[in-house]
Amino acid sequence: YKQIVPGVEIYMEQENDWDRDLLLDPAWEKQQRKVRASESPGAAAGACAMRYLLLPVISGKIKRWFNFIYVVYNNNNYYYYLFFKAKIVDGNAKMTLGMIWTIILRFAIQDISVEETSAKEGLLLWCQRKTAPYKNVNVQNFHISWKDGLAFNALIHRHRPELIDYDKLRKDDPVTNLNNAFEVAERYLDIPKMLDAEDIVGTLRPDEKAIMTYVSCFYHAFSGAQKAETAANRICKVLAVNQENEHLMEDYEKLASDLLEWIRRTIPWLENRAPEKTMTEMQQKLEDFRDYRRVHKPPKVQEKCQLEINFNTLQTKLRLSNRPAFMPSEGRMVSDINGAWHKLEGAEKGYEEWLLNEIRRLERLDHLAEKFRQKAAIHESWTDGKEAMLTQKDYETASLSEIKALLKKHEAFESDLAAHQDRVEQIAAIAQELNELDYYDSPSVNARCQKICEQWDALGSLTQSRRESLERTEKQLESIDELYLEYAKRAAPFNNWMEGAMEDLQDMFIVHNIEEIQGLITAHDQFKSTLPEANKEREAIQAIQAEVQKIAQYNGIKLAGNNPYTTITPQSIDKKWEKVQQLVPQRDQALQEELARQQSNDHLRRQFANQANMIGPWIQNKMEEIGRISIEMNGTLEDQLTHLRQYEQSIIEYKPNIDQLEGDHQLIQEALIFDNKYTAYTMEHLRVGWEQLLTTIARTINEIENQILTRDAKGISQEQLHEYRTSFNHFDKVRNSFPSEEFKACLISLGYDGDAEFGRIMGIVDPNNSGAVTFQAFIDFMSRETTDTDTADQVIASFKILAGDKNYITAEELRRELPPDQAEYCIARMAPYTGPDAVPGALDYMSFSTALYGESDL
Repeated sequence: YKQIVPGVEIYMEQENDWDRDLLLDPAWEKQQRKVRASESPGAAAGACAMRYLLLPVISGKIKRWFNFIYVVYNNNNYYYYLFFKAKIVDGNAKMTLGMIWTIILRFAIQDISVEETSAKEGLLLWCQRKTAPYKNVNVQNFHISWKDGLAFNALIHRHRPELIDYDKLRKDDPVTNLNNAFEVAERYLDIPKMLDAEDIVGTLRPDEKAIMTYVSCFYHAFSGAQKAETAANRICKVLAVNQENEHLMEDYEKLASDLLEWIRRTIPWLENRAPEKTMTEMQQKLEDFRDYRRVHKPPKVQEKCQLEINFNTLQTKLRLSNRPAFMPSEGRMVSDINGAWHKLEGAEKGYEEWLLNEIRRLERLDHLAEKFRQKAAIHESWTDGKEAMLTQKDYETASLSEIKALLKKHEAFESDLAAHQDRVEQIAAIAQELNELDYYDSPSVNARCQKICEQWDALGSLTQSRRESLERTEKQLESIDELYLEYAKRAAPFNNWMEGAMEDLQDMFIVHNIEEIQGLITAHDQFKSTLPEANKEREAIQAIQAEVQKIAQYNGIKLAGNNPYTTITPQSIDKKWEKVQQLVPQRDQALQEELARQQSNDHLRRQFANQANMIGPWIQNKMEEIGRISIEMNGTLEDQLTHLRQYEQSIIEYKPNIDQLEGDHQLIQEALIFDNKYTAYTMEHLRVGWEQLLTTIARTINEIENQILTRDAKGISQEQLHEYRTSFNHFDKVRNSFPSEEFKACLISLGYDGDAEFGRIMGIVDPNNSGAVTFQAFIDFMSRETTDTDTADQVIASFKILAGDKNYITAEELRRELPPDQAEYCIARMAPYTGPDAVPGALDYMSFSTALYGESDL
């Protein structure tokens, strides 16, 4: 028989299940008889029905072709069930009830399905959803969860709230609750009273099959409401997608507005070129700019990158949900933000260049101002008393020798005056340069320079006037001491040379590299080489004065005071010479210190260059590798995403090298180093490259994530995705996008033809008319051509079910069928219905559904 009727094993397994369920328990048998009696007229009728109606359905072995062989086959099956199940004919209660349960399971329960679950799980899920809002109801099974009767009352109240006052029921009175539900179901819902309240309450664990049978009657009684629930679920799904997209749009608008506002506030600060008067104030400005680079800008770079990622994700979700592309508010497009960012970086670069140039200018001004003050002080010290000397009338009462002496003295003064002409010209030239460089204290410099020039002109006039007076009396002058005259003539230029030497030895200097300081050291060495000759000249001058003393002593001449031809004494010459000897080693030390500083600066240049020459090619190499990875499709999308994230992590781990380079660059700036001959890379170039590298890897990861999202939403296989990438790469002349003409060639290769068809497709893949098609848009188009999505007509049909086939829907119906937040969402956005069959409060769900898939502010 097993060979003839293979269904025997299945039926025997059911019979074993009945034995395990304590079928011989009298209380259970009584309950089963009552339940089964509500479903079947009796065992005899069951035997008859088995032969002609039920046997084909239960066994599945009856053949419906009318020929001799199948007639024999069918009769063999029938007699097997008839004789093998003779216990049913004999009135065996266990077997009879089991057969009836099989019939109930097949016809009343088996066809129940909720979200592709089994019959029992689907029925349980339906009960859980319907009773979820009710207090003290928690349906987890078909036995204990129903003992207090509240679950039965909740099912009825959910669909027919006018039949039961649920708030008056008490959990501690299960018998009253059960009888109330059974009576209401029998009277108003035509559901037979299959169960007894006392049996359920008095049983430790009510029979699961009896409860399932009785609950299935409620399911079929309320099956009409199931369509409305399905329609409501569809609407909820569509509205949830729309709400999420609106939230993403609002987030984009806010983030874009905040970023643009920050850029708007920052650019005027960077474009402010108001110069400061002192180096300290400009150094503070430079420090503020460094704080902006280190603290304020990096978070905004991250926000800009995140904004582009959010925009791409939003556009992908809109395409996947068959919604129109998102167009940000005017002035908040990604291109607008990139334009503002480019303007910000231009202002930033210009501001940094201005800061450095201004610091150089102030440094140069400080040097020139100090040099001006030194030369002016020396000159003023020299001119002190000269006007009084030139205006005195001593020659009027002097003797001939005294007159001649005065004349010679005046000649020496003129020589000294001529020697100071260069210094006056230098002072004027320095004052002019300070004016040209816009020195903040130019008025005082100009006033002092003007005073010096006017005094110099006055000295020239007075000198000429005195010379004329002396020459008028020259004929009356005789005798002059030649030695005094020679002394004066040689002492004056030598004294001027020493003053110039002291001035040069104390002169400030600014150098920017080793070559310049070495040039100063070489010049200083050359100066030192002239000191022996200068010392010989000093000794010769002192020898003249010694010769005067010797002659006067030898001839018994009493010298009347100092040398009448000059005020330069041997003591002053020796003092200045000692000063020169002291300044030489000091100058040596200053030059060596500056040489050490320039060597340190050169070390900083080399240190920065070594790092920059490694980091620059590293960034370029990583950019090329990312471009190569984004084109090649090795492995699944998840493998590519994992690889890219690992690659991103390796890039992030390289950040300490960038930070170290930033530290080296800061040391260079603090040392006021403005050039570097050891590398072509600047910190600005490396910063831009690093930011582009981070943005590129983030964009590439986002592209893969969007491809995974598209694949999962559209059901695209890995092979299809690989085929799409191969086709795309074949026509892609630039990375990850190609022009419309190349896309048209790709469409022709895929079987599309006609300008009208091409225009329609371009409107889908390039809604912004950019003239280029990205790989993501290409995937969306290909997947859209092969999959179905929700449409406006489907949403309208769902609303029509909720509205009971009316052309409008009311707020009460929306609140009854939809979750509260989505019901209020629809009520707030639906326009009033104005058709001829309109009633007060009627809402137009048709225009609302159409707007979800068209150009709208929703």
